[in-house]
Amino acid sequence: MFVDRVIVSFRAGDGGDGSRSFRREKFIPRGGPDGGDGGKGGDIVLVSSPICQSLTDFKYQRQFAAENGGAGGRRKCTGHNGADIVLKVPAGTVVKTCPDEKLVFDFDRLDRRFVIARGGKGGRGNVHFKSSVNQAPRHAEKGEPGEAIQVVLELKLIAYAGLVGLPNAGKSTLISKISAARPKIADYPFTTLTPNLGVVDYQGRSLIVADIPGILEGAHRGEGMGLEFLRHIERTRVLLFVIDVSPFSSLPPLRTFEVLENELERYQPQLLRKKRVVLANKIDLAAKEREGIDALRNFCRRRKIPFVEISALKAIHLEKMKKLLFSAHDPA
Repeated sequence: MFVDRVIVSFRAGDGGDGSRSFRREKFIPRGGPDGGDGGKGGDIVLVSSPICQSLTDFKYQRQFAAENGGAGGRRKCTGHNGADIVLKVPAGTVVKTCPDEKLVFDFDRLDRRFVIARGGKGGRGNVHFKSSVNQAPRHAEKGEPGEAIQVVLELKLIAYAGLVGLPNAGKSTLISKISAARPKIADYPFTTLTPNLGVVDYQGRSLIVADIPGILEGAHRGEGMGLEFLRHIERTRVLLFVIDVSPFSSLPPLRTFEVLENELERYQPQLLRKKRVVLANKIDLAAKEREGIDALRNFCRRRKIPFVEISALKAIHLEKMKKLLFSAHDPA
C-alpha cells in the first residue's frame, strides 16, 4: 500500500527526577547530601532512508513515545538516560505542523537527520544545592517534561521529470517502455492509483521519471484523484505533458493541454515555471487525423515548448523523446 500523507503524534521521554539522598555510613553521622541527578529523557529522531518508499509504517502506528529518564540515586548515582527512538522516512518527506501545516523540516535528500521531539533534561540531585548556609539541602529538582508534538508527514516524490495527463493518456504504458517500472496498465480511467517511479537510461546517463495518476478538469478543487497526487510533481524539474491525440480522446489535443496547464496553475502557479515538454501520444491511431495534432504543434512552436509525436504502445520515437528529455537536463 502506498501512503503519502499521515498525521502522527510524537512524545519524547521525560527527564528523571533528582534524588534527595543523604550519606549514611558508620562513623560518619553527618555525611551530607549525596543525591544524584536524573537521567535525560529519550529523543525521537527521523532519518531519511533508501529502505523506505512510502509512509506505510505510520499508517498502522501513529503515536510514538520515547523512554523516560531514570531517577537519580544515592551516592551521587545518575539515573539512566531514556532510549532514543529512531524512525526511518523516505527521502522527499516534509514535516509540517498540525493543523496549520507550517513547514518544520524537509527531507530533500537521503541520510538527513532531524530530532522531531527532544527528551527532557534530568533534574539535579540535592548534592548540587549544598552551601555554607545550607549544609543539608532537602531540595532536588524534578525532571523536565519531554517535548510533545503532532505533525503532518507528507511525501513528495523526488524525480527529475513528472508525467502529467488526463486518465488513459498512456502515461503508464510510456513509463513501462522507457524504464523497468511495471505499473498496472488497463483501458479504463484511473488504472494508476499510486505514483510510479522509473529510471530512464540514455547513452550512459540516468534520470528518474514519475508517473502521476490522471488529472481531471477540476482536480485543484479535489475532483478525481489529481489533488491527492499533484504534490508529487512539486519537486520535479521537467513536466512531460502526455496528450492523447487519437480519435478516441474525449478532448481535442490543444484543449487537453489547456486543461492540464490550467489545473497545474490553479493548484500551484509556480509549477508553470518549470520546463515543459509536450508528448503527442498514440500517433499510431491518428494517422488520418492531423488537424488537432498540427494545431497543438503550432501552438507549442509559438510558445517555444519542445514537442514530439510518439506512440508509447508501439515504441515510436521514444529514443527521440529521451534525447529531448536529457537535453532539457543539460544546463543552458
